[in-house]
Amino acid sequence: MIVITGGAGFIGSNLLAGLEAHGAGELVVCDRLGTTDKWRNIAKRQLADIVPPENLLDWLNDQGGRVEMIFHLGAISDTTARDGDAIVATNFRLSQNLWRWCSAHGARFVYASSAATYGDGTCGFDDSPAAGDMARLRPLNLYGWSKLAFDRRIIHRLGIGAPAPPQWAGLRFFNVYGPNEWHKGAQQSLVPQIYRQIEATGRARLFKSHHPDYADGGQLRDFISVDDCVTVMLWLYDNPGTTGLFNIGTGHARSFADLAAAVFDALGRDAAIDYIDMPETIRHQYQYFTQARVERLRVAGYDHPFIALEEGVRRYVADHLSQADPYR
Repeated sequence: MIVITGGAGFIGSNLLAGLEAHGAGELVVCDRLGTTDKWRNIAKRQLADIVPPENLLDWLNDQGGRVEMIFHLGAISDTTARDGDAIVATNFRLSQNLWRWCSAHGARFVYASSAATYGDGTCGFDDSPAAGDMARLRPLNLYGWSKLAFDRRIIHRLGIGAPAPPQWAGLRFFNVYGPNEWHKGAQQSLVPQIYRQIEATGRARLFKSHHPDYADGGQLRDFISVDDCVTVMLWLYDNPGTTGLFNIGTGHARSFADLAAAVFDALGRDAAIDYIDMPETIRHQYQYFTQARVERLRVAGYDHPFIALEEGVRRYVADHLSQADPYR
């Protein structure tokens, strides 16, 4: 049995579909569905159970040794979140509790970290597990700090010889795009936002740059298809001896203008972009550049090619955004 926390969310629901297609056995979602259409993210899956997060530890204890692996993707992932206590309870303490449970019960543990741990990139984007290297990182928001705090806690526990799961991997996801992200609202990737703008007005809107080193539309991010993220996680599932902290990005930064052009191309339209002011409330925590170093992932044995931005956007638009049923 495999448990996916955040399994009705964006990356989690795509992993759920991948595990089902992979024949991974009984699948359990831990998530809240609420009163939105978030349930549609998992509507096509065969599920063994759906467990609310507040009941998860009791549920795990009732299962004994039936749970072989936890993919811990559930979190408060809003980069503008301000409730520090809620962030700590969800992103830090629950993660520690699940780590300890997996350690005690011999279950494998793969969890979501984030590229937000790198802050403005001044210290680089090296997924080094060294305690000193992580201590130098300065995240720009509460979400990024919570992810770094858990990364550092895990490395500390390993360093003092505390019990650990038989396999563990922390995945620092970069800028992920793909189906099943409708429920994220303003936190959706730029692809569906730009798609809707083009469909409504024929034009796209991007934030102006407020940094002297980047022109409008020249901000650079490492955009990665959720399909690549799922492929990495399935590879970890198939390789239980692989352990470590890994960046999950393509290793190639692309501009926001490139991304918008890819959406226009996927729709067969000429690019037309308007640049608007960035809200002052987010300017101090804005990442103008991200680019994953993926050498550790490659050295660990992951040799799949990453999907090019234009191809990933084309698939997303053709197979999901433009369909009556956009869900995977």
